[in-house]
Amino acid sequence: MRIFLFIIFFYTMKRTVWNATKVALLLLLMTFAGSMSAEEAQAGDENSFTPETLMKIWRISSPVLSPDGSHFLYTRTMPNLAENSSRTEIVIAPFGKPGEGRVLPIKGHSPIFMDDNSVAYVSTSGDRAQVAVINIDGSNPKTLSSFDFDVTGFLFSPDRSKVIISRMVDTPLTARLENPDLDKASGRIYDDLMYKHWDHWTLEYPQSYIAEVAADLTIAAEVTNVLPEGETYELPIEPFGGIDQLAWHPNSNLIAYSCKKLKGVEYARSTNTDIYLLDLDKGTTTNVTEGMMGYDDTPKFSPDGKSLAWVSMQRDGYEADLKRLFVMDMATGQKSFVSANYELWVEDYAWLDDSQNIRFATYDQGLGNLFEINIKNLKANKITNYEMADVVGFSGSGKNFVFALQSLSHPTDIYTYQAPKRKRGEAVVAKMTLENDQLLATLPNIEVQKRWITTTDGKQMLTWVVLPPNFDESKKYPAILYCQGGPQSTVSQFWSYRWNLRTFASHGYIIVAPNRRGVPGFGKEWNEQISGDWGGQNMKDLLMAIDTVAEEPYVDENRLGCTGASYGGYTTYWMAGHHEGRFKAFAAHAGIFNFEAQYLETEEKFFADWDMGGAYWEDNAATRHTYANSPHKFVDRWDTPILITHGDRDYRILSSQGFMAFDAAKLRGIPARILYFPDESHWILQPQNGVLFYRTWFDWMDRYLMK
Repeated sequence: MRIFLFIIFFYTMKRTVWNATKVALLLLLMTFAGSMSAEEAQAGDENSFTPETLMKIWRISSPVLSPDGSHFLYTRTMPNLAENSSRTEIVIAPFGKPGEGRVLPIKGHSPIFMDDNSVAYVSTSGDRAQVAVINIDGSNPKTLSSFDFDVTGFLFSPDRSKVIISRMVDTPLTARLENPDLDKASGRIYDDLMYKHWDHWTLEYPQSYIAEVAADLTIAAEVTNVLPEGETYELPIEPFGGIDQLAWHPNSNLIAYSCKKLKGVEYARSTNTDIYLLDLDKGTTTNVTEGMMGYDDTPKFSPDGKSLAWVSMQRDGYEADLKRLFVMDMATGQKSFVSANYELWVEDYAWLDDSQNIRFATYDQGLGNLFEINIKNLKANKITNYEMADVVGFSGSGKNFVFALQSLSHPTDIYTYQAPKRKRGEAVVAKMTLENDQLLATLPNIEVQKRWITTTDGKQMLTWVVLPPNFDESKKYPAILYCQGGPQSTVSQFWSYRWNLRTFASHGYIIVAPNRRGVPGFGKEWNEQISGDWGGQNMKDLLMAIDTVAEEPYVDENRLGCTGASYGGYTTYWMAGHHEGRFKAFAAHAGIFNFEAQYLETEEKFFADWDMGGAYWEDNAATRHTYANSPHKFVDRWDTPILITHGDRDYRILSSQGFMAFDAAKLRGIPARILYFPDESHWILQPQNGVLFYRTWFDWMDRYLMK
């Protein structure tokens, strides 16, 4: 009977167009089989949440609130699957009026309010990206700059007399400098490290400059480097830093900026980033965090100019250290660790108008919420309390503000927060963006369960269990263990386009997503346990999660899969050699397969030094444990089909890692397939490649879990 069902199922899967007769027949046969398939989960609903559906969703950014609080800006991006591209629009919307946003007639990015009535942005409508301005009603667009380079970011001084401009500057090429007559040679010569970074070769680097601004806001062509003469460091810091790494003092004569003034091997092995103050009147630059050895970044002056805040990590080389909120008194230079009473990772933050309180976003117990902390009494209060959603950005320094919210079941939307009018009153929260509502209303949603699972050492672990649409507990479903990357990344109520759990679950799978050891939001001890213990307790946590959920009567313990990306890809490779028959299929994206090769191939050596314990030639307890847990050493135990995906422009974890794993599996006689993207990096960003990834993933898992 099951062989017959499989033949019918496999034949039907090969067809690209379903007709009603086949769907009805398959439904009937699978009902007799007594187990749930992906096709059964979606049958009868041709508008199910598919990878193609994911490409029809507006991708909404975090908002920017106007100074008077009457309007907010945001960008929204829509992929075009047929053209393999996307378009981005800048929208302005009135505060408190849902769905009334207007698309501004401009092409560009990085919009901010110049004042209550005008918007500045980086215009991309001409040959060069330049700073431009437009009225909020869409009238009087005007280009303000005319540089002979592309502007990547800008920041006007409070008095509008000056502006900071960021741009990319060419890196001097040794081969060209030493061989000027070989102007067409493509070879590159390197004498030091950091010749590549995350997703690009370092043929250029960011720099920031100051330009004068006229009364009509026209920006002068002459610029002065923010960095002292002769310094050629990154500003903003690569690879993720933006204009938020610089800040103007309210007096418009002082600039704070964060900079990692290191190069080569020193840069690759250190996270020591400092906060500097540039005094334009005196022409002096001062390091205000000298001796603070970890990341110090995102400086922001208080509205009254008396204090400077920034996010600080304590230890050099530890990129996942606790993100602490520091404040310095500008008059005395005294520094205060204002979030010392709380083990909260400070993400996005902003001063409030009173210059005494700071609002910040953080992950607390696996959930993204907003807190406010007083810099004097150091008391923090939670001002949002979402259990099934994450606050992922906000804007506003007053009692009323706007924020972005997302969840495992719903993409990002923007909400307004109106503070209680009375001391014991309740805040009024309302959803403003409605772009995706009509589409999502036609689609069956998933169910997300919040479960606390007891680990092997008796601790409680938050685990999200994502159930398919139209879930029927009387049936049995295949289940997939989702292994988080990072490794220090919270498994929150996140919405991702690369790893969208709603898309996976809507195909008919139960997704098990644990917050295993090594993720922030559950205290320092929980987060730091993973460093030097790859292949240890966090793997036990993951296995306990899938084993616990597999005990449910609606889970088919004989149809379990495992998947993950980056560190989650490493986890998948590791599980392939240690799962003891639990899983019937694996799928790993951008994973680490060979630790010794990885140490030499990756660019930011500080990550490997800290988390892996150091280089493989260093003999200590951490390195012995880490390198002993390299997946390539357990290939002799591999016995389960595995899908591997990897991008060639991934310079964090080179595609060679994926090809090594694929070759090892094939040489072992194990069913394997590799999906290689020659033009993608650590992420899959192009629309058609995104759909190809999901289709390939589903096809692979369906082969072994939907029988």
